[in-house]
Amino acid sequence: MTDRSPAPLTGDLPAADFRAAAHAAVDWIADYLENPAANPVRSRVQPGDVRNALPASPPIHGEPLEAMLSDFHSTILPGITHWNHPGFFAYFANSASYPGILGELLTAGLNVNGMLWITSPAVTELEELTLDWLRQLLGLAEGWTGQITDTASVSTFYALAAARERAGLDVRTKGLSARADVPRLRVYCSEHAHSSIDKAVMALGLGHENCVKIAVDEQFRMRPDALEAALAADVAAGYRPIAVVPCVGTTSITSIDPVPEVVRIARRYNCWVHVDAAYGGVAAIVPELRYLLDGVDGADSLVVNPHKWLFTPMDCSVLFTRDPATLRQAFALLPEYLVTRTPNETTNLMDYGIQLGRRFRALKLWMVMRAYGAEGLAERIRHHCELARDFAGMVHFEGGWEITAPVTLSLVCFRYAPDGADEDTIASLNAAIMERVNTRGHVYLSHTKLDGRYTLRLAIGNIRTDREHVELAWRELREAARQ
Repeated sequence: MTDRSPAPLTGDLPAADFRAAAHAAVDWIADYLENPAANPVRSRVQPGDVRNALPASPPIHGEPLEAMLSDFHSTILPGITHWNHPGFFAYFANSASYPGILGELLTAGLNVNGMLWITSPAVTELEELTLDWLRQLLGLAEGWTGQITDTASVSTFYALAAARERAGLDVRTKGLSARADVPRLRVYCSEHAHSSIDKAVMALGLGHENCVKIAVDEQFRMRPDALEAALAADVAAGYRPIAVVPCVGTTSITSIDPVPEVVRIARRYNCWVHVDAAYGGVAAIVPELRYLLDGVDGADSLVVNPHKWLFTPMDCSVLFTRDPATLRQAFALLPEYLVTRTPNETTNLMDYGIQLGRRFRALKLWMVMRAYGAEGLAERIRHHCELARDFAGMVHFEGGWEITAPVTLSLVCFRYAPDGADEDTIASLNAAIMERVNTRGHVYLSHTKLDGRYTLRLAIGNIRTDREHVELAWRELREAARQ
């Protein structure tokens, strides 16, 4: 960059400065993603390193953009754990694809707020179209409508708010506090369900003890008989069941709850059924995996996360519902300053959640689906599932190692379990193995516990992950075990 005059005190920076810095940033992103394994996957900084490397007070005078880019490289990057790294196998791997990044860039440039249809009609209408495309890709029947939120935690919160609204207790107006006429309201989910369900129950004022965890079978799936028994016992005790949350891909192990049976049971108790398919749902784009969403068309709501396994940059969660009127009733509120003269057939996205401001998230998801198409998305997801099965085969045939849960999609749960070792020893060994592997910086894994057994997890979902990265993870795991 050439010499730069001091930053102006009014208006924006010169466009030429932005062009130069933006071109440099885009070039860096392209280089970064062209060689995504160049950095250690897990950050190696110590607590306070990043903050202490930067000034404690804001600058008095404006600084050049190139100075910020310099600090980004020298100070910020060392504190990044690289979720775009092909060796990122922890939690649920995600990735930002080129079309998604381009959509995010354009969204930031437009900087629109789609709270009302009139505040940017394209925000609302592209979101409606994009989510209908996604509905078709997933094989869902007509009649589902969707909205984009930030995360599955918020999507699930909205769904359970709708369940509470459908219960007909006028909680919207009267609340729950000190109401003798309201029984204890209960929500049911698998004991392996995501913590966002617990948090939604707490945030909705139902009380955490009213999030009822249902026992699972030997494949870690919710047991329909246990669900029915819990519902019957609670009704007999005077409780009011309002929602059941089956999972298509639980967090620890990606087990698939029997949604058709759960829906049939829940309907007998007038419960809202919300399907948590935040991770596993998008796998239904693959024709031979369409069965994963069997029974879902009988549910009331469904969440899938394109930012997990559909190569869309964070954040982008989709809440589908077959009862948008109840969802709207739970949240819609129209102060005078938001009254507009628009046709009745338009949708105001602000009516379907607690947020007034609405980012243009649909643009990046729309661009991802256009760039890869139905076949390209399906083949990438299919490839990840194949890699997971290959890794599971490596573990299965290696002495001293074991698979600890069925491999349903692209997650493998496994551990090192040498003959004669007790559970405490196995837990210590695997924790040490994981830390040794993660510290080396080539791959990154996480763990869980299954029936009290310490278990390692390898989750495949990054668009740049291939067989070589999975094989590297296995070599490093075996080497760490030998040490």
